[in-house]
Amino acid sequence: MTTPPLFLLDALPSGATAVLDGPEGRHAATVKRLRPGELVQLTDGRGHTARAVVEAVHRDALDLRLTERTTEPPPAPRVVLAQALVKGDRGELAVELATEAGVDAVLPWRAARCVVRWESGPRGEKALARWRTTAREAAKQARRAWVPVVEQPVTTADLARRIPEAAGALVLHEAAAEGLDAVDLPAAGDLLLVVGPEGGITDDERDALVAAGARAVRLGPQVLRASTAAAVALGALGVLTGRWRPVSSG
Repeated sequence: MTTPPLFLLDALPSGATAVLDGPEGRHAATVKRLRPGELVQLTDGRGHTARAVVEAVHRDALDLRLTERTTEPPPAPRVVLAQALVKGDRGELAVELATEAGVDAVLPWRAARCVVRWESGPRGEKALARWRTTAREAAKQARRAWVPVVEQPVTTADLARRIPEAAGALVLHEAAAEGLDAVDLPAAGDLLLVVGPEGGITDDERDALVAAGARAVRLGPQVLRASTAAAVALGALGVLTGRWRPVSSG
């Protein structure tokens, strides 16, 4: 049995019936081609979800009857990904994979060896909007009740200032002496995960982040690409922490 498709709303309907319209309703009616009697899920992207039955289909909207409401607590620890900017669509791929793997927030990082810079202005805002749209669509595909927040780009200095505020911070580095499984991971709070660009993290960047309290770790014997490293790390963190254990909802 397939999981019902999920549609993202600004706020969940308060009553027993609702109309799904706008872009989500149009997608449900014309792309998904849902029919009366089929099940759907609605979420506000902040942990609240409702299940509903399609009662009628219009040209670009659905009439729904809500059958169940749930609230999913945020994962613990909460993983915040500092993802270095990557050229082309590989940056969006990194966000997509990390979202499907469960990341909770993304910080676009202007690392020293990034080919792209995302300077202030329309081009930078357009690139940021693409990352946010990617996170939104990937969260829907993964049937997530929580949609990751993609924040404004940060510098290395900005990143270093955030490390003391986190419950833990990890810098993925191929030359690190210890593996991810050797680190005592926090059970709650923010866990900051830093992924460098294709050219790697510079020694100065690594030293600055470690001096601020981060731990340099490696995932395994292979060197992963900047677009896939976060997703692999999130999988490992899901096993090493309580993030992948079943949670109760109410």
